[in-house]
Amino acid sequence: MRFVTTPDATQLTGLSTATLREWTSRRALIPADVPPKGKGSPAGFTWQTVLLLRVAVTLRDRFHLELQPHRTLFASLKTGLRRTSFIALWGKTLALQGGDDWTLVDEAETLQLNNDAVIIRLQTHLEALSVGFALPRPGPSSGQLELFPARSIEQSANAPVVPAARKRQGDPIATIRRRSA
Repeated sequence: MRFVTTPDATQLTGLSTATLREWTSRRALIPADVPPKGKGSPAGFTWQTVLLLRVAVTLRDRFHLELQPHRTLFASLKTGLRRTSFIALWGKTLALQGGDDWTLVDEAETLQLNNDAVIIRLQTHLEALSVGFALPRPGPSSGQLELFPARSIEQSANAPVVPAARKRQGDPIATIRRRSA
């Protein structure tokens, strides 16, 4: 299981460090998967928890919902997401039907819902998590994983770039060949 620390979680969710700490520790709205060991140590978050935090940010910012009354919904979602693979969520939409009721629906079937629901498309959230956690994206055929998922690589601006060494013609070290027995 892969974990990201608090700085990466803030980047993936768009929350400030203080708000992330408030939501995951103090108010325990969506608890961290690995709590911090002490003051100044980072917490650990799985992709399920980061996805849940991104959904909570969407509910707060776009729909202006108060999140505290929905603690049981977030706990139910976290349990459900733990039983669902990352690749199975591609092409799905989250339908929040009130209270603790929620379902994952294929994007093509969202118009066929019988009850009122808040619809959250998961595609953009999954794309961000795919890069942040180096998780696979679906392949050309449905249900197929990428052979080599892309990993996010950060290069610091002040890191020195070392050119590759060239082999010189008369270099005795370069011309010695070792043989194995």
